[in-house]
Amino acid sequence: MFLTGTLLNVATVLIGTTIGLLAGARVPPRMQESLTTALGFFVLVLSTGMALPIVIGPDLQPGDDLAVLGGLLLGVAVGELLHLHDGLEALGSWFQRRLARGESGSRVAEAFVTASLVFCVGPLTILGSLENGLTGDVKLLATKSLLDGVASIAFAAALGAGVYLAALTVLVFQGAMAGFAFLLRDAMDPPTIVAITAAGGLILLGVALRLLDLKRVRLANFLPALVFAPVLLRVADLVRGALG
Repeated sequence: MFLTGTLLNVATVLIGTTIGLLAGARVPPRMQESLTTALGFFVLVLSTGMALPIVIGPDLQPGDDLAVLGGLLLGVAVGELLHLHDGLEALGSWFQRRLARGESGSRVAEAFVTASLVFCVGPLTILGSLENGLTGDVKLLATKSLLDGVASIAFAAALGAGVYLAALTVLVFQGAMAGFAFLLRDAMDPPTIVAITAAGGLILLGVALRLLDLKRVRLANFLPALVFAPVLLRVADLVRGALG
């Protein structure tokens, strides 16, 4: 079943968030701040590793890096026009008004947005969902589930109960990707995965900047780049073929 890995991932996020909330009540603010900073360092290294192959990878073709850059710029332009980040934060705020129960300074929206992007933008999300959708194998998503479970403990301790809502994002986004992979299993090839992963790495860099409190990037507006980057990479292939 192509949803097996996704359901496992949802379960680990829920369990990890619960553990994080129980521990968070006993964690002083300074430690919570340090946990967030540690997550920022990890995401910074992870995002760099994801994006670098499109610049210095052994299979890099001329123009591939520019294709991903073009996809990123086009994607963020579309995202800004559609106000995707505002919409995602509005959804988080809607949950906040109904779940925060008047608590002052609740961070439900921030937790929802940040955790959703960290859990859903990454190489294991893409590769794991594809593998689960194509073959039913859950190995990659099982590995991602363990990582997300551990990360959700830190997120919940630092940001609060809004991390629970990220489980919904994982279910919808990851489940949809696995379903599309199942239906369109001949459309995904290695260059497409490389382009999506590189664009995802650049988006994750924005997550790191937010976690480190360096810049408040409107992250969701960059998500269309995950579609435009592989499309422009195909265009670059066609141009190279025409010129060659």
